[in-house]
Amino acid sequence: MGNNLKKRDNVQDSDNQADLGSSSQATPISATIPSDDGHATDDGPSTDNVVPQITDTAPKRVHDFGDLVRAGSYLLAFVLVVLVSLYLKGLTAGVESDVHTTAGHALEWLVDFPTSLLQQFVTTVIVIWVLVQLLINREWQQAITSTLALFSGYTVMRLLSMLIIHIGNQTLIEALSSSALLTGIGFLPDIYAGLGAFLTAAGPRRMRNSLVWGWNLLLGVGIVSVALSSNSLSGSLVSITVGCMLGMLIRFASGTQNKGAWGNEIVQSVRTIGISTAVLERLSEDDSHAMHSGDPQDERQQAQVRDAQSGSSLLDDNTSQSRIYRLVDTQGRSYVVSVLDNQTHTAGYLLQVWRWIKFSGIAMRRDRSAYDTTEHHLSMLLGLRNLGLTAAHPYAMSAVGESSVLVFDTDVRLEKLDLDGIDDDDARQMMHYLETAHRHGYTHRHISASNLSRDEHGNVVIAGWQNGDYASSSPNMSIDRVQLLVLLCCTIGRERTLNIACAVWGKDAVIQLAPFMQKVAIPASTCALPTWGKNTIRDLRDDVRKLSDEEAVESLETVNLSRFSFRSFAALVLLIVAVVVIITQLNLQQVIDAVTHANPWMAGLCFLFGVMAWLGGAISLGTFVDRDKRNYLGLFLTQVASSFTAVSMPSGVGPAFVNLQYLRKSGYKNSIATAIMSAVVAVQFATTFLLLVFIGIFTGRSSFSGMIPTNTLVVVIGVLAIIIALAIAITPVRQYAMKRLLPIVSTYTRQLLDVLTQPKELIISSLGSWLQSFGLGFGYWAALMAFGYHTNIMETTFIYLLANTIGSAVPTPGGLGAVEAALTFGFSSLGVPTALSLSATVLFRVATYWIRIPLGALAAKWLEGTVFSSGNRLTG
Repeated sequence: MGNNLKKRDNVQDSDNQADLGSSSQATPISATIPSDDGHATDDGPSTDNVVPQITDTAPKRVHDFGDLVRAGSYLLAFVLVVLVSLYLKGLTAGVESDVHTTAGHALEWLVDFPTSLLQQFVTTVIVIWVLVQLLINREWQQAITSTLALFSGYTVMRLLSMLIIHIGNQTLIEALSSSALLTGIGFLPDIYAGLGAFLTAAGPRRMRNSLVWGWNLLLGVGIVSVALSSNSLSGSLVSITVGCMLGMLIRFASGTQNKGAWGNEIVQSVRTIGISTAVLERLSEDDSHAMHSGDPQDERQQAQVRDAQSGSSLLDDNTSQSRIYRLVDTQGRSYVVSVLDNQTHTAGYLLQVWRWIKFSGIAMRRDRSAYDTTEHHLSMLLGLRNLGLTAAHPYAMSAVGESSVLVFDTDVRLEKLDLDGIDDDDARQMMHYLETAHRHGYTHRHISASNLSRDEHGNVVIAGWQNGDYASSSPNMSIDRVQLLVLLCCTIGRERTLNIACAVWGKDAVIQLAPFMQKVAIPASTCALPTWGKNTIRDLRDDVRKLSDEEAVESLETVNLSRFSFRSFAALVLLIVAVVVIITQLNLQQVIDAVTHANPWMAGLCFLFGVMAWLGGAISLGTFVDRDKRNYLGLFLTQVASSFTAVSMPSGVGPAFVNLQYLRKSGYKNSIATAIMSAVVAVQFATTFLLLVFIGIFTGRSSFSGMIPTNTLVVVIGVLAIIIALAIAITPVRQYAMKRLLPIVSTYTRQLLDVLTQPKELIISSLGSWLQSFGLGFGYWAALMAFGYHTNIMETTFIYLLANTIGSAVPTPGGLGAVEAALTFGFSSLGVPTALSLSATVLFRVATYWIRIPLGALAAKWLEGTVFSSGNRLTG
């Protein structure tokens, strides 16, 4: 493999069309073309100074998707500048003042020089210089689109000025206009938008020196104008971001000239890796002799030529967006040359980035340049061949200008595999091939029908390793296997596929794939097969689960592969709700006043009573947990962590959710965990109800009598009964309930009754629940005592439980607003001064709600890394 070395070519860019023109006039040489076996039938010329015969197409304009990304970044910059100008006036004023101070002294000699004249002079120089260079290079379309971009920049900036004036937001107008400029229709400087769009549409600045100096002159004029107060800093930045965004959009729409290697540049590049070219021929659809080998072209070669046109050919191992050439050297040896341009590679890079964003916990490649992609592809193919696996045979790689060149030997010939002709032996070979690669850390990342092929001996080969990687993790290997299983299920059926997979990979290995069987992991081309159905994944996962017993299946939790799943969306929504709640509901001044005027000792006692409530919740839950699964510190910190979820969930929902997650991570099946959590909730409701009755009777309070709105309760029960009856009367609904819902409900009910029929555990859980209720009630008593108001501790607990129950019924995060209103109104109606009741409520909520949020977040983080070290998140 001594020749398999990658070398960079220092050949500079030259005019591509000129190269192709000289190539087409070159004198063809007599070169013997190799036969199908890859060896020359006769020795061709051995000299290196022969003129190569080149058949190539003219470079085409390409739509670089990187231009769209850059346009989006300029849009974000525009929004950021406007927001900073509106809400950070001090920052923008300070920066502008610094510019005036530092640059003003150096530019004192320009004070009497009209800046408008300077701007006109620079505009004329830049436009003429760039257009002349474009016309000299015969880039007519680029010259036209650049001029149109110039006009559009001026026009859009005028329209934007008119829009802002029409809106009439004086704050925005003052932020964007200069103090030395009267506000009018053109108060935003349009020179930066016009020239910014012009220079951007003319192409990347690295391509021409006129663009480099044009940008330097434009930025220089901008600094001078801001220093002399002719334009504001904010207005100038808005103008240039809008101009660059317009230029990028126009440049993408019109396309840019491909600056990759063509014709003679490819010949010069491959010469650096020891290949003297006799014939270089672009494989094109109209080229009937593209793969001519001395014999009539066979059907397989015709298919390879057609594949080369679609940007995906087995000739170069399905390199995306590549150009493919047939090359014959002066010794008569034949090669396949794959050329990948940076401009066309951008689309592939963006796809890699999208996959990296979309997938969670799965490693994805991000090759920023064509050279990085080709270098990695070369390493992958050499590694696979070193394992003894059949793969495309890379000879060497080189690079020239904006292109990367990968040369392949033609001793390995692959043809696409006909999906209709796949048999069990083919499926077995695919699985063995993948298993061999996995044993050495190689993963494919995108197994689809286009990557299945046969070699000249009829053996099945998995091709297309461009996006694969080595030193891969087990999740990536599982994704590979799932992609192959689903593809085979769509061709030979689930039963045959699973039987072969169990024989090759082992039954246990197949069962472990169930959590990874998700549609997000399947390539779009597989989902487009005629045999694909919306239940394909679900049916395959169900069949895999049937291979194991119920307990093993319950332990296999679904892996969250997508960042955009329902769970991640719900988590994002909860986070947003939490932030909004904290920003909108936390009256910081009110909290400060309440805390500063409270007795610090009683305020501390209020917090300690809240800790007692945590302890009660841990006892209530822990008593139903088996002794061998009981972690006392974990139980307590779970109650602390539930305080964090309370900021984004209705009151009572957050603790139940965290308790359920704790039980699942402790090894309980979903049904049993749900039954235990439900038992805890039922005990808490029952004990709270009994406390209200008990304290109400012995304190003589009549508040309880109006707690249950009898008429409303009867109406609700009646409506629910009607709905249930109507649902059961509908045959499909009744059948679904009998087949799907009734077994689940009966199992859940049986397990719930098993939990609730344990007298000892039930009594201890009730005591824990009482401790939780008394802790919070005593906490409010301490809050009243902190402001010098003495009450009966039992009566205070009764009123707190009643008011908190009513307030928690409102489905706001943590009962925010409703709980505060209920507590304040409840105690003020009993004679507590309203101002004092409000202050006590604020102090109580600080001690038992707000201060718990960061503590709960820390507890959740600690639990994730210590108690549940398996990597599963406690809070989902």
